[in-house]
Formats: sequence, structure tokens, C-alpha cells
Amino acid sequence: MLTTIDARRVAASLSSLFCAVFLLSGCAGDPETAASTAVAFEGARVVVGDGTVIENAAFVVDDGLIGEVGAAGTIDVPEGATRVDLSGKTVMPAIVNAHFHLDPEREGRTEQLQHSAWYGTSLAVSLGLDDGEAAFEMRDEVLADGARSQTAGRGITSPEPGRSEVPHWVTTEEEARAAVRELADRQVDIVKIWVDDRGGQYERLSPELYGAAIDEAHAHGLRVTAHVFRLEDAKGLLRAGVDAFAHGIRDMDIDDELVALWRERPHVVLVPNLPGPGVAENFDWLAGTVPADRIAEMNANSTDRPDAQEFFGIQARNMVRLSREGFTVAFGTDGRSPWAVHQELADMVRAGMSPADVIVAATGTSAAFVGADDLGTIEPGRSADFIVLDANPLDDIANTRAIDAVYLRGAAVDREGLAARFLGTGG
Repeated sequence: MLTTIDARRVAASLSSLFCAVFLLSGCAGDPETAASTAVAFEGARVVVGDGTVIENAAFVVDDGLIGEVGAAGTIDVPEGATRVDLSGKTVMPAIVNAHFHLDPEREGRTEQLQHSAWYGTSLAVSLGLDDGEAAFEMRDEVLADGARSQTAGRGITSPEPGRSEVPHWVTTEEEARAAVRELADRQVDIVKIWVDDRGGQYERLSPELYGAAIDEAHAHGLRVTAHVFRLEDAKGLLRAGVDAFAHGIRDMDIDDELVALWRERPHVVLVPNLPGPGVAENFDWLAGTVPADRIAEMNANSTDRPDAQEFFGIQARNMVRLSREGFTVAFGTDGRSPWAVHQELADMVRAGMSPADVIVAATGTSAAFVGADDLGTIEPGRSADFIVLDANPLDDIANTRAIDAVYLRGAAVDREGLAARFLGTGG
């Protein structure tokens, strides 16, 4: 059997190799004797993405899709399929990041999506700071060695002079509705609104304004996700019919009234996007794509911060309570860091969720939330987007960082080539 390292280029070159062999053997046109283009991955623990785990599993990938999946020895491997030995490895679905901010320009956006793929992301949803055309053009493109993307276009907020002028600034209900109509014309994937006074700097979006935006979005068949800070505003947004929160509640612990309102709207999704936990961390695990001098700087700047720990604690308790109440918790990181997905996974576990539940949140649940029905789980008919790990993340969530290979659409991501480019060592 092939080792994982041996197999990294198999998916990309298999078809041409088989074609050459067929031509030499004189059987190129004979379907009865043609070798299979399928690849069978065998021996790994498969974390399916729906809470199911298959020990010593096998699954088939063909034409970019996952075929049969099951315990090793119980599935039908097509005759002539290439077999890849993953004994001792763990396979999980690639991550779906439902809250990210991508560069609005094509070159920068491409690099972010490829860098995100290196760390195991299959799809990133860019929330509210996309102007120009690249965001809309690129979501329909298949990017070599890159994650897919969705976009909220330009989000909606009250005026915030000195921050970003990309979002729609609205001060009347008609302006809010007109902004949504423009987003509907652009066929955004979701509408993003901000309800936050930024520490008293601005007037936050009022219930009348966000209510109008939500109502107009629903009239156009669009969902709305809200940047929120205060418990008071979260309650108002639930009453107004919001579909998701792009952050957890950050000013205080949630109360029974909030839970009751949420229970009336059980479809509402929380994308918690936890803040930094305020504890010193070591970033040496980023050596694959981050220059040594930058890692040294990151390590030096990472210290214990009691105020940050307190801020983290509020959001951690709120997320865990909502999860235990049975509400849907998905996954997102905010910001622009391609490796932040692994920090967020660890922070969600630090907050009190189990590694198994956090992986489901970041894969199957997040994919379902963003409507990516072909992603998020290792099941027949899904896109073959998965991560091969050297250690088990169910034992220690930090093991999601022990990446041996990433496959997108059935092809191994050229992590070696990308790393050389990110580190500036490529030819």
C-alpha cells in the first residue's frame, strides 16, 4: 500500500497516468479493461462530522466525490482502485469557517483562500466587508489548492466614521431596506448587520433599523446574521427575527429571558467566535507557513492577561449554556488569520464543549448553516474535502494542528509548494 506521503500527488496525476498506461497497452478504448480512477483510503479513524466515528475505516474517492464509507473490509473497493494506507491516522472533514474576512481584491483573496486550505479549511464565508467584484466572481470559481468562498457583500450598520466605509451606513428604515435590496440584487449568500456602539463611540443600529433590514431580507429570501455585543440587543434581534449571531453575547451572562426567546426561534444559529482566552500560548506549530522571526514575535507578545480571561469567561459561559440548552452552535473565527480555525477549536473546548461536539460544530453543523450541502461530513456523495491528521483530535483538540495532508475536491493540496511560497523559500 501507498503511504500518505506517497499518495499526495496521486489524485492530481492519476488520470493522465492511467491514460498513458492504457495507450501503451493498447486498451485505451476498452471500458472492460480500463483501470479505475478511484482511490481507496484505508485504515484511518474517520470522524464523520455528524458525531459518528468509524475506527479502522475505509472510504472511496472518485471524480472528486466520496463514495462508499464504512469499516475496513466491509466496503466494495472498485477493481483497480489505488489504495492508500492511512493506518494510525485520523481523518476529519475539512473545516467550514462561517465568519471570516477575506481581502476584497483577487490576488490577496486567492492567497488567503490557499493559506486557509493549507490549514484545513474547505469554505470561508466573508462577512460584510467585500466591495468590488472579486468576491462575487471568485465564489463560483474552483481555485487550485484553495478553499471555496461565500460573501455577504457589503454589510449594514449605523454610521461609523473612522472605521470602515465599506458597509452601508443607514439612518432611516428606507435606507436599510434599500441596502438590503441592493444586496439581494447582488445575490449575496447572507446579509450581515452590525449592532454595536463600539464602546460608546457610535450610535448603534436601532431596533427600527435592524427590524426593517431583517424584514426586507426575509422578503427577498435572504437570512440575516448579526454582529452583536449586548444581551439587550440580542433579545431585540431575536424578537425581530434574526437568523444567526456572528458573535456571542459579550457584556454579561445570558439570562432565562434570552433562553426563552431563543427557544421560540430554535432555528437561530450561534457562531460564537470566541475572543482570545488571555493565556500565554506557544505558536511554534505555525512553522510550516510563518517565518521564524514572526513566530518569535508572536510568542514574545503572548502573555497572561487577566482582563482578557474575564472577557473570555463571559462568552465561554454563554456559549456553553446555549449549547447545553440544545441550540445550534456553528463555527467561525472573524479576522483574516488562516490558522485561527485551530485556535477557535481549542478555545471552544477550553470553554467547556467536548472535542467531539466542537468538531461537529466546525464541520457538519457549519456546512449546513451556510447551505454547503456537499461539505461538512465524510459521507457518500459529498465533496471529498478532508484532513488527514497524525493524531486523534478527540483525545486532544490541539491534534487538529498535526496535519499530514489536506484534500479538497478529491485532490491533495500542494502544501509543500504553498509553504515554500508563504515562507519565501520557493524557486
